[in-house]
Amino acid sequence: MRKLAISDAEVMAVAIRQEIGRNEESRYDHRLHGVLLVANGMSARQAALWLNESERTVQRWVNRFEEIGFAGLQEGERPGRPRRLSAAQWQRLQRDLRRSPRAFGFPQTLWDGKLLAEHLRRRYQVQLGVRQCQRLFRQMDFRLRKPRPVIAQADPAAQAAFKKTAPAGRQSQG
Repeated sequence: MRKLAISDAEVMAVAIRQEIGRNEESRYDHRLHGVLLVANGMSARQAALWLNESERTVQRWVNRFEEIGFAGLQEGERPGRPRRLSAAQWQRLQRDLRRSPRAFGFPQTLWDGKLLAEHLRRRYQVQLGVRQCQRLFRQMDFRLRKPRPVIAQADPAAQAAFKKTAPAGRQSQG
């Protein structure tokens, strides 16, 4: 029997690993295969080499499988980094954002990422970047509403002269 080959094998191996990582079911199946290899007599090190994982990762899969069974290989919650604001601070910040920035001594009338970062630093002693502050706005369902610019005390005659179209009833001179 002829040996099978995959064209551009290195690139395809990377693509397959990405596909496994992208899909919850694929990650579960990948973990199952790791545990199956160990169950069939491979060491965690050998299974890790076969699956392109670290030995420690395969050991964790086997330990969780031993403790909990198949549920131990299912995708779990990934906690991520803890919030810098406590639950009470989060609620206070939501109330703060419903007030004008001027109530806190800022000259601006609208909240934005830079202003929120400064407010958090002053009031809560928390340092966050502007982009992270913009994410906080989205998490709080806060929408930036900018007023339309209004030209103060505009001259109606100057505005009419500036318009591209002639007023009704008057022919344009062309």
